[in-house]
Amino acid sequence: MKQTISYVILLALAFTSLGQELEVASIFTDHMVLQREKEVPVWGKSAPREKVTVSFAGQTLKTKAGKDGRWMVRLSPMKASLEGRDLVVSGRQEVVISDVLVGEVWICSGQSNMQFNANKSPEVRGLIPYAQNIRTFEVTRTVGLQEQEKVIGQWQEIHPSSAVAFSFAYFLQELAEVPVGIVLTAWGSSSIEAWMPRSMTGEVPHFKTIMEEFDADTATAKRVQEIVAKGKSRTGKEDVFLRRQPNILYNAMMHPLIPFANRGLVWCQGERNTRYLSGMPEVDEKNWFHRVCGMEEYGDVLKKWVQTYRQRWADEQMHFLVVMLPGFGKGTEAKKEIDPESPTEPSWAWMRESQSKVLELPNTSLINTIDLGEALDIHPADKLPIGQRGALLAAKRALNLKVPADGPVMQKVEQREGQLVVYFDDANRLKTTNGRKPSGFWIADESKNWVEAQAKIEGNRVVLSATEIGSPKYVRYAFAGKPKVNLVNEYGLPVYPFRTDDGEWGQ
Repeated sequence: MKQTISYVILLALAFTSLGQELEVASIFTDHMVLQREKEVPVWGKSAPREKVTVSFAGQTLKTKAGKDGRWMVRLSPMKASLEGRDLVVSGRQEVVISDVLVGEVWICSGQSNMQFNANKSPEVRGLIPYAQNIRTFEVTRTVGLQEQEKVIGQWQEIHPSSAVAFSFAYFLQELAEVPVGIVLTAWGSSSIEAWMPRSMTGEVPHFKTIMEEFDADTATAKRVQEIVAKGKSRTGKEDVFLRRQPNILYNAMMHPLIPFANRGLVWCQGERNTRYLSGMPEVDEKNWFHRVCGMEEYGDVLKKWVQTYRQRWADEQMHFLVVMLPGFGKGTEAKKEIDPESPTEPSWAWMRESQSKVLELPNTSLINTIDLGEALDIHPADKLPIGQRGALLAAKRALNLKVPADGPVMQKVEQREGQLVVYFDDANRLKTTNGRKPSGFWIADESKNWVEAQAKIEGNRVVLSATEIGSPKYVRYAFAGKPKVNLVNEYGLPVYPFRTDDGEWGQ
């Protein structure tokens, strides 16, 4: 009798397995864009050991699903194409994904300034009538307590709702003259920790602490599950509760995208991690969401985050475009009201310096926004230059196009009698945007008492002096919350912020 029951159970399980319908990963839908010039993984699930064939653009690849029903093939690198073609996946059933283009695919991620709607930015909104050959997969904002296999969303023949993502796509499409596909996965007020896979606990100590606390907090896990179960009927307060948690955004909004082929990722995030200069504070019920790294630690965490994503995508060439935090006139929790032009206040200047650490890695770029932003508005509308500058950097660094993309970067500083001379890279025809003398420079001697400098342009250099300082030694440029800056190169690209002193961090 027991043997008969066992046989019936095994037979039922076998039929259940064979009944698994052929599926393609959820990122593959009609109207999608595939990445050109790279191998393109196509993957999914089927019945165990099922033979699967994938056909697209003259390529036909065959594979066999594993015991768990998972299968994958890799299309060979393809040229860009505006022709909408069918991607056909066949086994016991057939799945046809129609109107598939080949071009440039970029992921755009981050928090509220990436989510910021294109219609709220007049300059970006003005591009809408002229946009062409841009498609978007907008990831539905949700969370998962474990890494998810399926992402919620679909490809559409429209521009991204995000002002930054749309302006980036618009100018990249113009520069590359190929279709552009944007995968938009962003959620306001999310920290970098929200987009970190659990595996990073092994190399980021503060994240290990956060996740240990999260795991021990069964009440939070239960509440997360209850809110997710409500779907679109969740309240605004519940929405905030979800998006300010660690790790669980990654699980649902980023992990299911891997290993979808792309050229790179545009990262517009950091505001959430600016509340403290350094360290992870003790928090209470009112400010629980501040349990994140501070500005000093952010740069090293960002580097590890980039490296982790590249490992997960198995793509060391994946380019990361980091959006520098723009001008903003507020400080930290310890000192909220600051002088927005002072080079010594606890301002976003320190986060910008931390963000610049990403440039220590290959295939990275930092989009300079030091001339943008609003002193009292953390969500400024001037998003078009961000996308435009990002597109230029992507075209030059990732696509190897010959375009002017780099703003001047400090190369060295020489001491003269009573003066400092600053030399720059990419500084042909230095000029100011308002015809006045360069602003935003501060100098100091050994005492580290900073004084606003008198600056003048000499060719591709800037000469600095101040009557109060006889022997200047150090310089800080645009190193403030909301500095007044006007120095650009011949292409109108602003000079990157910098400081030459090696004093204690945050002072």
